[in-house]
Amino acid sequence: MILAVTLTAAAAAAIVNLWLSLRVGALRRAHGISVGDGGNEALQRRMRAQLNFAENVPIVLVLIAALEIAGIGETWLAYVAGAFILGRVAHGFGMDGGKAQIGRMIGALVTLATQLFLAGVAVGAVLRVI
Repeated sequence: MILAVTLTAAAAAAIVNLWLSLRVGALRRAHGISVGDGGNEALQRRMRAQLNFAENVPIVLVLIAALEIAGIGETWLAYVAGAFILGRVAHGFGMDGGKAQIGRMIGALVTLATQLFLAGVAVGAVLRVI
């Protein structure tokens, strides 16, 4: 069984994670900060964006995989996964603050809505099976 949606979402998440890591690394190099955040707010924001990504992505990928294994909604599931990844990118930019700060709110809302929606579909699937 090939889980096309899960594999695509995981690949996209890996690319976004790499992008977030590179953004942190760029600020570390620019400010000569090897360990920690050195009290640099911009670095704190980027580090937090990366950690927030790491906190939220695994549960969404597990839900996507479980639903895909259950044979539930390959087409709509791909759109949900795509929206989730775009929301995470918006959040990453938004964490820099300034004019892009709206991205933080959009990303957070998309993340919360995705988790709630996928959890609801998962519970609904179980209730139909029992």
